[in-house]
Amino acid sequence: MNKRDFLKLTGAAGLAAVSRPAFSADGASLDELVDMTGKAAPISVDERLARVEKAQRLMRQAGMDALLLEAGSALIYFTGVRWRRSERFTGAVIPAEGDIAFVTPYFEEPSVRESMTFGDDVRTWHEHESPFDLVAGILADRGLKSGKVGVEETVRHFIVDGVQKAAPEFDVISGKDIARGCRMYKSPNEIALMQTANDVTIAAYRHVHSNIDKDMLPADISTLMNDATRVLGGQPQFAGVLLNEASAYPHGTSQTQHLKEGGVILMDCGCAVHDYESDISRTWVFGEPSRKQRDVWNTVKRGQEMAMETATVGTPAGKVDDVVRDYYTSKGFGPDYQTPGLSHRLGHGIGMDGHEPINFVRGETTPLAAGMCFSNEPGIYIFGEFGVRLEDCLYITEDGPQLFSELSPSIDKPFG
Repeated sequence: MNKRDFLKLTGAAGLAAVSRPAFSADGASLDELVDMTGKAAPISVDERLARVEKAQRLMRQAGMDALLLEAGSALIYFTGVRWRRSERFTGAVIPAEGDIAFVTPYFEEPSVRESMTFGDDVRTWHEHESPFDLVAGILADRGLKSGKVGVEETVRHFIVDGVQKAAPEFDVISGKDIARGCRMYKSPNEIALMQTANDVTIAAYRHVHSNIDKDMLPADISTLMNDATRVLGGQPQFAGVLLNEASAYPHGTSQTQHLKEGGVILMDCGCAVHDYESDISRTWVFGEPSRKQRDVWNTVKRGQEMAMETATVGTPAGKVDDVVRDYYTSKGFGPDYQTPGLSHRLGHGIGMDGHEPINFVRGETTPLAAGMCFSNEPGIYIFGEFGVRLEDCLYITEDGPQLFSELSPSIDKPFG
């Protein structure tokens, strides 16, 4: 389940049928919030061109002749072209040698061109024609008669199948190592945008924390979060809210929830700034925490700290999960993925997509390297009672991991 599906069970998307109008609490007003994104610079044309050049270099090293992209974050990443996925193929071919080319339906060309940042080879098809014949034509015009065409890993099957049939002399293979070889390692400009997105999310959280009130529903709290995020300059991506027992189920429940004294509040929220995302979770208690709630919270927090201590350059990504999971087992949780305990991976890659390769998960052998970005989100879930999750994102540097947001100080003062 991804963050958007999570909202079907939580927050504004989950309980609309029982939601009331937004509360007017005694905390800070939206009028007191200020846009934080004015100095955020979008990715430049020069940086996108450098990404294409890097992909071409990686293709040549791998003996690959072209990389196929379709509409989505990968297309935006390399070209700046923003388009929606549908049954009509819009995408691009990046050859290992030569200029990029785009394919789109004829009637979509003017709209697609609006977001193009470079290139002028746009090939169009009519409804009775095959777009994949155009892909084959691009390969031929780049001097290719046979070879290997890589496909970015999220490209859908009907597109892969169509290209293989239109260009049978080519082997259509996975191009994930090419796309990952570029996207997994963030530039300073990408990290700066992610920093701004995280700053916005933390500021929005502070607004929510000061306005939250007894008997609120998840939808009320989600609305507070999303409204604050917009005023602060971010584009809301998700605002999940789990209250009381629902916090024991990492991606929600259909049970009715309302905030009560002594109840756990678990929020998982993120926004985007010029395409780059934040992802931060906080857990606290409305009122005075119980001893058990406090002990579990402190155990989760220590796990977050241990992940930071482990996530250094050259360390296999899976070891970060192993260290934290072993610690929780030593405290009587688990073992492994069993509950009460940590029932999901420790973290995921993040960038333009909320979830990107690779993950902090058992068995992941990829060594950590400078520029990689991850969530650090251990949790302990006790079915039938409550759960705690703390999540902050980090980026790897030669000197160790750096946080985009400070770790939550305590269950009593979750935002310091």
